[in-house]
Amino acid sequence: MDIQLKRGLLDVCVLTAIKNEDSYGYKIIKDVSPYIEMSESTLYTILKRLEVLGMLTVYTVEHGGRLRKYYHITNAGLGRIKDFKEEWKEVMSIYKFVMKEDKDE
Repeated sequence: MDIQLKRGLLDVCVLTAIKNEDSYGYKIIKDVSPYIEMSESTLYTILKRLEVLGMLTVYTVEHGGRLRKYYHITNAGLGRIKDFKEEWKEVMSIYKFVMKEDKDE
């Protein structure tokens, strides 16, 4: 898969994982793992990029005597999910066209 396409998909998966409730790294990986494989190092790179882009914010909470980073989606992050859903309609249209061409052979 094209690396840029995969990166965009992973970004949206992470944003979707925190869309309904704030979450932390391990739980995000657990939530997305049934759909796509993601390592911790990949996740934390994505989280940092999304923070820099203003799509999420970060805060810490003490949990079990340690500080845990929680991630909260912003309006920009919600907008990215909405944009992705619109863009995906076009991708699916292209996919259907390509698959149709395969059936004609």
